[in-house]
Amino acid sequence: MRFILFYYSFCSVHNARLIKEFFQENNITLLDHPACSPDLNPIENIWGWMAREVYKNGHQFQTVDALREAIFNTWSNVPTSLLETLASSMPKRLFEVINKNGGATHY
Repeated sequence: MRFILFYYSFCSVHNARLIKEFFQENNITLLDHPACSPDLNPIENIWGWMAREVYKNGHQFQTVDALREAIFNTWSNVPTSLLETLASSMPKRLFEVINKNGGATHY
């Protein structure tokens, strides 16, 4: 049996009744984590980059296994330059969140 860990935040998109029911019906245990300063979390930028890479040029997948393989291959090839850019953006992200009194930023 494959072990899958879902990282779960309390943001509204993850709290849809349908999502909760799916996890419950499939006996999937969730790791709860409150959504704290999502604008400071560069993983969202990585997920966006990955989605664009996986579906580049309108690519569609015929099987779940093919999609899974594409996702894992893409994850294994996240460019170091992207990670460095995101890491170096942290001071700007912090400044902007403070400047907006904790409100939403463009990140």
